[in-house]
Amino acid sequence: MITDASPTDEAAPIVLVVDDDPDVLGSLRFSLEVEGYRVRTYADGDAILSDPTLPVAGCLVVDFHIPGRDGLSVIDRLRARRVEIPAILITSAPTAAVLRRATAAGVPIVEKPLLGSTLSDGIRLALAVAG
Repeated sequence: MITDASPTDEAAPIVLVVDDDPDVLGSLRFSLEVEGYRVRTYADGDAILSDPTLPVAGCLVVDFHIPGRDGLSVIDRLRARRVEIPAILITSAPTAAVLRRATAAGVPIVEKPLLGSTLSDGIRLALAVAG
């Protein structure tokens, strides 16, 4: 399932969010739209991997624990397809192996629960560095 952004400002940065929890998707969509981002949400890795209209700029936020394949594998597959937008991994209590994989891939981790402005700060930084 893909849901597209509701703000109409095409100049607003886009954030792609992949998470299998509909409550997380809804709350992230709401909070990111309030901050002025356009948001697309995906319920799993296959949904984003099958999207033929991925943007060339923006930020990707992916949960590690999603059906089918883990979030880092989704990021790897997107990068293999030359989707080079910056990515942020969200997860609870990442293992040492996940930390190593994320570090090797250059993907920062924001731990759940998503408190304060940690995710928003990470998105702003990722967009600034990529921009």
